[in-house]
Amino acid sequence: MPRPFRFGVNLLTPASGAEWRAKCRRAEELGYDVILVPDHLGWVAPFPALVAAAQATERPRVGTLVLNAGFHNPTLLAREVATTDALTGGRLELGLGTGYVREEHEAAGLPFGSPGERVDHLRRTVEELERLLGSAEHQPRPAQDRVPLLIGGNGDRTLRLTAEHADIAAFSGVRTGSTTSLEPLTAGELDERVGRYRELAAGRALPAELNLLIQQVAVTDDPGSALKPVLERRADLTLEAMLALPVMLVGPLEDVVAKVRAQRDRYGFTNLTVLEPQMEAFAPVIERLRAESA
Repeated sequence: MPRPFRFGVNLLTPASGAEWRAKCRRAEELGYDVILVPDHLGWVAPFPALVAAAQATERPRVGTLVLNAGFHNPTLLAREVATTDALTGGRLELGLGTGYVREEHEAAGLPFGSPGERVDHLRRTVEELERLLGSAEHQPRPAQDRVPLLIGGNGDRTLRLTAEHADIAAFSGVRTGSTTSLEPLTAGELDERVGRYRELAAGRALPAELNLLIQQVAVTDDPGSALKPVLERRADLTLEAMLALPVMLVGPLEDVVAKVRAQRDRYGFTNLTVLEPQMEAFAPVIERLRAESA
């Protein structure tokens, strides 16, 4: 039996306290299971935003998708994680990644490092968090015995770390280009990356939940119009090729629902996250999938 679906929304836009609480409540009304925030300069500060989200809602869990490990000292981060989990009543899911935007590190006066150095720091962070939060001596204490850990990344070394430590294996479905631009993976490329993760995780006692970050959602009978702005930027892709990308859920409701089910069967994705601009658009998909499983 596959895991039941879980749906998250990554909230990106800074807001006043009242506005933030209102959109978190709206996410709960629409049926989202997890309210998430990223970790970029100029966007919301993750931990206070998550505490406010939990205070404004009753059911959804809250989490980071994902913290840039390079921004954080592991010992100080353990304090933040434990405090946030306690203040949210044990609803926290901690997402970690290596970080990929050099300009943010430069603006913060922090070293960026090579890809290998960033993965090394992510590993140190994961291992130190497990050591500290797993100790009964650590104060403050989180509410959960184990705060669920999500790790995001496509490279072999990050996938190995994910296989060893993560409760949730997160696939962005994109790769970082020569700049900070993100290039979507084809279905075949994602097959290879998920397959590689499964090889590395073959010895796990409990399989991880698999997450996919969806980049575009539009429930429409005119996919060409919905994707026109994207296609204008990607002259190398036809409409058919764009619609086939795993991170694109665009088309009539029945087609989008069928694609979500097909990607669960093909890759194992039962945990899907959409970006804030698509929060309303994805709601009918959540409703239909929930009705089917009721």
